[in-house]
Amino acid sequence: MGGRTDEFEELRPLLFSIAYRILGSVSEAEDAVQESWLRFEASATVPRSVKAFLSATVTRISIDVLRSARVRRERYVGAWFPEPLLSDPYEDPARSAELADSVSMAALLLLERLSPLERAVFVLREVFDFGYPEVAEAVGRSESACRQLAVRARKHMSEGRPRFEADRGEREELAAQFFDALREGDVLGLQELLAAEVSMVGDGGGKAPQLARAIIGADKVARLLASVFPGMARVEVSFEQHEVNGQPGAIFRDRDGKVLNALALDIADGRIQAIRSVINPDKLRHVGPVADAWAVDQEVRRAMRRGDTLED
Repeated sequence: MGGRTDEFEELRPLLFSIAYRILGSVSEAEDAVQESWLRFEASATVPRSVKAFLSATVTRISIDVLRSARVRRERYVGAWFPEPLLSDPYEDPARSAELADSVSMAALLLLERLSPLERAVFVLREVFDFGYPEVAEAVGRSESACRQLAVRARKHMSEGRPRFEADRGEREELAAQFFDALREGDVLGLQELLAAEVSMVGDGGGKAPQLARAIIGADKVARLLASVFPGMARVEVSFEQHEVNGQPGAIFRDRDGKVLNALALDIADGRIQAIRSVINPDKLRHVGPVADAWAVDQEVRRAMRRGDTLED
C-alpha cells in the first residue's frame, strides 16, 4: 500500500493542476484529487499506467463537478473570477512561462466560454501535452471526436487569447512600480503605468463590498486607487506582493493579518491592461483566515472622511 501511496503523491501536483484548470476552484480541485485517490485506493488491480489512470479519473470527476458548477455560476452576483492560486504545485522548467500563462485569470476566464468537454480536452492536450489516445481515454470519447473538440477549443481560445509581457523581469519591475505608486497615492505615477483602456473589476459574490461595475480608463482607475488606498493605510490594511495565478499581484490583509483580497495584474505592451480583485471570502479561505471585509470597508470610509476633515 505504501508503494501505491507514493505513486499517487508523486502525481498529486499534476492531478491538482489539471483539476484546477478545468474547474477554476482550488477547493473543488483539491476535492477532485482526493476523490481520485479514493478510487485509486479502492481499485482491485494496479493500472498498467498509473499516470493515465489517475489523469483520466481526475479529469472525469472535474468534468462532472464543472457541469453542476456552471449552474451556480449563472446565478453568481457580479463578476465571477477563479479562486486565486498563489502557487502551482506542478512544475516543468522547460514550460514554466506557458504553464503560468495558462493558469492566469484571463486564460481561465476564456476557458469558462468552453463546454466542459472542450475545456478538459484543451487542458490535457494544449497545456499538458497529452497525446490524443490519452485524451480520448480520459474524457471517454473517440480520438477523432477529441481532435474536433480540440480544434473548436483552440479557435475559441485564440480569438480572445490574453497577451502578457514576454519578459518576466520587465513584468515584475512594472508591478513593483505600480505597488510603489499605490502606497504613495501617486495618481500621475499610476496613470503612467496603466493602459489607456485598463479595466478594474472586483469579485465579491455579494458577500463583500465590490465595485458596482468595471472601472474603465487609466484616469478613472488611477484616481480611484489613489483615493482609496490612503484610507486603507490609515486603518492598517497592508499588502504583500505575491504572484497570483502566475501573474504579478498582491495579497491584502487587515491589521490582524487576515486576508482581505487577492489582486492580480495583467501586463502587456509595457502597461497594466487589467486589475482583478477577488474579495469573496469563500474564495479566499484556502489562503488563510479571512477578514471581515464589510467592517474594514466601513472603517476605511470613516478614515477617509476624517482625512478630508483634517486636510480642510
